[in-house]
Amino acid sequence: MPRSFLLAVLALPLAALLAGADTPAASPDFGPMLERFTYPWPVQTMTVDVVGAPVQMAFMDVAAARPNGRTVVLLHGKNFCGATWEHSVRSLTDAGYRVIVPDQLGFCKSSKPRAAQYSFELLATLTHRLLESRGVTRATIVGHSFGGMLAMRYAILFPDSVERLVLVNPLGLKDRSEEGLPYVDVDTLWAGERRTSYASIKAYQQENYYHGTWKPAYDRWVWMLAGMYAGAGRDMVALAQAKTSEMVKTQPVAHELGRIAPPTTLLIGTLDRTAFGRAQTPPTLRRFLLAIPLIAPDAARQMKNAVVMPLDGLGHAPQVEDPARFDAALLGVLKGRQGR
Repeated sequence: MPRSFLLAVLALPLAALLAGADTPAASPDFGPMLERFTYPWPVQTMTVDVVGAPVQMAFMDVAAARPNGRTVVLLHGKNFCGATWEHSVRSLTDAGYRVIVPDQLGFCKSSKPRAAQYSFELLATLTHRLLESRGVTRATIVGHSFGGMLAMRYAILFPDSVERLVLVNPLGLKDRSEEGLPYVDVDTLWAGERRTSYASIKAYQQENYYHGTWKPAYDRWVWMLAGMYAGAGRDMVALAQAKTSEMVKTQPVAHELGRIAPPTTLLIGTLDRTAFGRAQTPPTLRRFLLAIPLIAPDAARQMKNAVVMPLDGLGHAPQVEDPARFDAALLGVLKGRQGR
């Protein structure tokens, strides 16, 4: 971690406390494309046209010192970025894997075009185009949360390009509309996203991701997200987040699990409380929105070749909560050691 960023982050919680409230001014302004947030490896971009205008898809391509000839692609979650995979990238490259880590269009260091009509098909296609541009024809795809939903769509669209699929507490295992989740239009979601702050991000993650607990190490990633909302680009970021939230609701993959053919492992933190859309669901129906650990076994049975590997005592983001344990499990899967 760069020393300048570390010093800034260490100072920020005190500054926020002294200010008496969590306001945009209390958060660092990292820019709407995280221009002032340093990633652990050089960031490159791929330029593509979206609705007639050029946009940039950011990514890191990290080589192993002693390559084993295999490539792993890490797909971030909705409230995460490519940088959040830092510990896993180090473990994978130490083990000989080349690792490619994109920031999806609409997220983090990638463009957030106002005119974009976001879809999992679009993001999967751009990811495939990125890999082709880097000379990668076949890779293990690891997707976390929203990225897990994207990874499943990628495997359906490009099955021959997937050596193995690893889904880390993925969204999309259930069609939440069937359980009573109502449609919320983009403008309403956008209004909600404009209220995003460090405090709101932390409260949501503490309750849903980290089962009510909190470690100082998590703050870095909350400041990263809050920093995209802190400056003049706030509306741009909020709109992209609103559109991609609507995408999760309206583009389920749950009815197509049987189309997922590559060998698949679901790495599931057993304390994950995430149930997408819980806040928008009528109170009388919320109890029917089961969290990811409760629906993962049935989802795996619907896939052609899938197993569940529980990570006992961990929540929605095991790669952040206990990086060493998560990386050991992931490397075990890549080496063929997995179990139910």
